Amino acid sequence: MTRFYDSPTDMEPMLPEDPDQGLAGLGWEIVRRAERLGAGLHPLTAGGLAGVVQVMNSYYSHLIEGHGTRPADLAAVLRGRSEGLPDRRELQQLHFAHMAAQRSMKDRLTADPVESVAGQDFLQTLHRNFYEALPETARFVSGPDQAAHPVTAGEWRRFHVTVGSHLAPAWEKLPDFMARFARIYAPWVRDTGPGLVACAAAHHRLVWIHPWADGNGRVARLFSEAWLIRARVDAHGLWSISRGLARRLTDYRTCLANADARRRHDFDGRGYLSQAALQGFCRFFLETCLDQLDYMNECLATDRLDQRMSGYSVMREASGDWPAGTSRVLREVCLRGEIARGEVARLIGKSPRTAQSVTGQLLAAGCLTSPSGKGPLRLGWPPEALPAWLPGLFG
Repeated sequence: MTRFYDSPTDMEPMLPEDPDQGLAGLGWEIVRRAERLGAGLHPLTAGGLAGVVQVMNSYYSHLIEGHGTRPADLAAVLRGRSEGLPDRRELQQLHFAHMAAQRSMKDRLTADPVESVAGQDFLQTLHRNFYEALPETARFVSGPDQAAHPVTAGEWRRFHVTVGSHLAPAWEKLPDFMARFARIYAPWVRDTGPGLVACAAAHHRLVWIHPWADGNGRVARLFSEAWLIRARVDAHGLWSISRGLARRLTDYRTCLANADARRRHDFDGRGYLSQAALQGFCRFFLETCLDQLDYMNECLATDRLDQRMSGYSVMREASGDWPAGTSRVLREVCLRGEIARGEVARLIGKSPRTAQSVTGQLLAAGCLTSPSGKGPLRLGWPPEALPAWLPGLFG
């Protein structure tokens, strides 16, 4: 007879042993590097870039689930609209649903600065916000009988599941498992080395519990993002763990599966599950965080970002797409966050009439944005420029 996990103690250990503080040391390094990320960026410039990172987070989280996005579809998402044939629009809607869930999550964290991200209500709301924004055709999952079953947004699954060789906890016991999950992890959501080790452990255990009929991986990554935000190591949205997990997808899946394993011998901890495998997953998760922080720190180093943006502008000027002087406009906007429209003429050394034409071209290209028809100019992040400005962001 198949035995599904039916006691919350079956998921022990919930925190890895760390006798030499090696894991905590990685966590403390995340805190330090996150403090430095984006330090040279103007807040308005950083805020615009955070919107691009939000799209990036969705792109890689869906890529992990096997939903690859073509360049044209990604460009449509970055522009904030659905385009193309129905199958392409549905894929784009997956991104919009994910980003809507991210926005709702961040709004909730801001509105209630003490609510636990490990709590059952928070996690169910994460799932609900994501699934309610999905197209109707995407709200079904294959059940044990191989038939398509509708997924009720925000509710725990109501059937047994097997994920690979892992038998997830019995569905009738999910409230007990999730209550213990909240009780153990809630106190650890803070900006400390051990707190970030707990974040890594919680990521695996949430996937292990598999509490929803569908969407467990994507919601688990949203949960980890919420933890990093609450712990104040997200650098105001300037980096994403999902990019690192997707780029090391085989390792991610292997480490997840390894940490599902039961205790192997008497020296493998005292819980029902493997202590060593949980330690291995936490190390992988934390090292992936550091890798992504290093990548974004390299991308956003002020001198290098300025060089890449200037090089792109000069290329467009040389091809005749843009008039001379656009590089100076973009550089000034990037450094200062915004400039008045009247400053463009001075920056390019041309008449106000020519400056209006240049401004119009940069606005049309998406390199500049403005809150109104006569408002100040801010930096845009157009899809066509991102490979040059932020190489590797979506590749």
